[in-house]
Amino acid sequence: MPAVALNQPVDDFEAPATGNQTIRLSDLKGKNVVIYFYPKDNTPGCTTEGQDFRDRMEAFETLDTVILGVSRDGLKAHENFRAKHEFPFHLISDKDETVCQHFDVIKLKKLYGKEYMGIDRSTFLIDQDGVLRQEWRGVKVKGHADEVLEAVKSL
Repeated sequence: MPAVALNQPVDDFEAPATGNQTIRLSDLKGKNVVIYFYPKDNTPGCTTEGQDFRDRMEAFETLDTVILGVSRDGLKAHENFRAKHEFPFHLISDKDETVCQHFDVIKLKKLYGKEYMGIDRSTFLIDQDGVLRQEWRGVKVKGHADEVLEAVKSL
């Protein structure tokens, strides 16, 4: 599966998600889709990002937009994270990195002098026809959910 490209249709994928769901991109045609990739459940930045999307959920729903969070954490961790913070959207478990590779978000990172491969915090906006309209890479959490909401409004 080739990596996604702006203004091109996003290839269909399916992945396990919270709520005993299997998310298929093709099932979401007719809605805008915001997919945000984050490094790890229950870490400060990832928690804040999820809460920011949660707190704007009503505005996104008014714009016929689905939000999906993706990390490599397992479903049990996702279920706990989602319940603890009352996220009204599903979290995709991408342990094998299939979805991460499709969106090209696995990057070399450094933490305390150690190098490792991890998720580069990134968000993608797919329109109702399944076309990638905007991408944010190397996301800084503060103000990001508002920026994504403005982009959805401009579709």
